[in-house]
Amino acid sequence: MTLELIPFLKQMLSLPGLSGNEAPIREVIADAWRPFVDEISTSPLGSLHGLRRGQAAEPRPRILLAAHMDAIGLMVTGIADGFLRFTEIGGIDPRILPGQAVIVHGQKDLPAIVVQPADRLVKPEHGGSPLPMSDLLIDTGLLPDEVKSLIKVGDLVSFAIQPTELSENILYGHSQDNRASVAVITACLLELQHIRHDWDVWAVATTQEEETLGGGYTSPFAIRPTVAVAIDVTFAKGPGANDWRAFGLGKGPTLGFGPNIHPALHNRFKSVAEKLDIPHQVEIMPRHSGTDAFAMQVVAEGIPSMVIGIPLRYMHTPVEMVSVKDIERAGHLLAQVIAGLAAEDVNSIRWEDTND
Repeated sequence: MTLELIPFLKQMLSLPGLSGNEAPIREVIADAWRPFVDEISTSPLGSLHGLRRGQAAEPRPRILLAAHMDAIGLMVTGIADGFLRFTEIGGIDPRILPGQAVIVHGQKDLPAIVVQPADRLVKPEHGGSPLPMSDLLIDTGLLPDEVKSLIKVGDLVSFAIQPTELSENILYGHSQDNRASVAVITACLLELQHIRHDWDVWAVATTQEEETLGGGYTSPFAIRPTVAVAIDVTFAKGPGANDWRAFGLGKGPTLGFGPNIHPALHNRFKSVAEKLDIPHQVEIMPRHSGTDAFAMQVVAEGIPSMVIGIPLRYMHTPVEMVSVKDIERAGHLLAQVIAGLAAEDVNSIRWEDTND
């Protein structure tokens, strides 16, 4: 089976699926994964679970690959004179909102724009400065009575910008955080269909990472993997982001290192990347990683966890930018690490053996 990665990613980036309301994106991912896994199911919290069985004797070790599929967005909090007030779902900088095209998911999907009053009409303390979210509005262009009949408080609002390729390998759009990493798992599954692997592979698209880490806790609790890998985005170098916390766009995925990362897993991923000349970057994480690995590491008795990062510019905006090369390299690295896992390797994943 084949699947074109860029069209699939563009399809995901064209869909809503805000945190806690992931059904639209989950069905698309399920359709893409179904040919490459032996079982597919949905957790009680809405995460997508795909199992690709290994070939070692049972009971087999299990590796869980987690990428959250939920996206940031907005929610209607009030309606006044046909205009909508709103709040955020996930972290959003209000400076990027004025002028953004959005879709209000009411009784039907309604195109709209985020607007702000003219500078001379705002509170004196806000004159000449970016307005707080509480002072912004959404305008559907409909009459007040029409708005009241089609929209209610609690309705969701998603970004409407369409994914666009800037060059052969650079793609921007909303929700790259974290559909880019769903594409990484997909690339891994594509490669695994041609590779013998001993371990069971659980591909998981988690829910609610942006708000609760809900899928990050519940899916590994249900699956009880031997090890878990969170694939997420990280900060790429760009305007205002050039210190040790940012990484080169197109320079390869990052390999997390810190207290949220099991050192044996970091060492294994790093050695495979070096052996196969896969470009990569080491990401120092002195605290928790801000990913599903923060949850997965402490499920049950504790799960050895790893974090793979895809460098991304303009995080939590509608124009998040990634390099497709980084996605492909991360998928290849995951597949090759999995291919090299022998059943007896579970005995070598011990913190005390690697904590020099």
